[in-house]
Amino acid sequence: MTPAVTLSHVSKTYANGTVALKDLNLTIGDGQFVSLLGPSGCGKSTVLRLIAGLGTLSTGQLYWGGSRTQQRLAFVFQEAALMPWATVQENVQLPLKLAGMNKREAATATTEALRLVDLQGFEQAYPRELSGGMRMRVSIARALVTKPELLLMDEPFGALDEMTRSRLNSDLLALWQQKQWTVVFVTHNIYEAVYLSNRVVVMASRPGRVVADIAIEAPYPRDEDFRTSPLFNDYCRQISQTLAQTVTRPAPLGPAALPNQLDSVAG
Repeated sequence: MTPAVTLSHVSKTYANGTVALKDLNLTIGDGQFVSLLGPSGCGKSTVLRLIAGLGTLSTGQLYWGGSRTQQRLAFVFQEAALMPWATVQENVQLPLKLAGMNKREAATATTEALRLVDLQGFEQAYPRELSGGMRMRVSIARALVTKPELLLMDEPFGALDEMTRSRLNSDLLALWQQKQWTVVFVTHNIYEAVYLSNRVVVMASRPGRVVADIAIEAPYPRDEDFRTSPLFNDYCRQISQTLAQTVTRPAPLGPAALPNQLDSVAG
C-alpha cells in the first residue's frame, strides 16, 4: 500500500485542556476510501482538520505520501456553507477565483465539476432555490473543481433524508471510481460506512484513538444488491459490536452510595 497520508503517534490537546486525540496512528493508502466511525466527541473531525492543516498537532508527525509536502486536497463540511447571494456557478468557482485562475479556464473547470455532480442547467440558480441534496452537490462540486488528490468529507450527508443520502452515496462512489481520489470520510452511520468504504476505522471515545481497522472486502461497483446481502449485514454487525465496546458506560450506583445520595438531598 502506497501511503497518501500517515498520522504517527498523533495527539491533540485543545487550549481548554480537552484531550481530543492521544497517540493515534493511522495510514490512509493512496486511492483508498476510508471511513472514520465512532461516538460523538471521539475526534473524527479533529483528524480531518489536522490532515487539512486547519489545526496544529500537539505531538506526533503527519506525512503526505511519505513526505511533509501536503497533497492537493479539498474539504467538504457537514453543511453546504454556500454563499446565499451567489449563484451555483459563482459558488463553485470561488476556490478558482481565490487562486487567481483566469475566467475562461475557471468557467471550463466549473462546467466539468457541475457535470460530475449532475447539476447541468442549474448554473444560475441560487442556493435558496435548491433542495438540501442539491446544495450538498454544489458543495461537492466546489471541492472537485480544484481537482484534489485527497478528498476530506465531514459527515456531508448527515442532515439528508435516507433516500437522498442513499442516492448521493452511490453517486459519490461512482465519482471515486472514476477519478481515483483518496477519500477520508467521517460518518456516524454504520450502513453508510460499510457501503462506501475499503476500510472502516473505528475510534474510541475521548481521548480519540483507533481501536479497530476493518477491511470491507466486497468488490466495486456496489449497488442495492450489496446493501441487502448477508456479507453487508455481517460487516454491519461486526462494526456495531466493535462500536458498542468503545462506549464507556458509567459504573452502576452501589447500594452503599445510596444513603449518602439521600443524605445529600435531605441536607
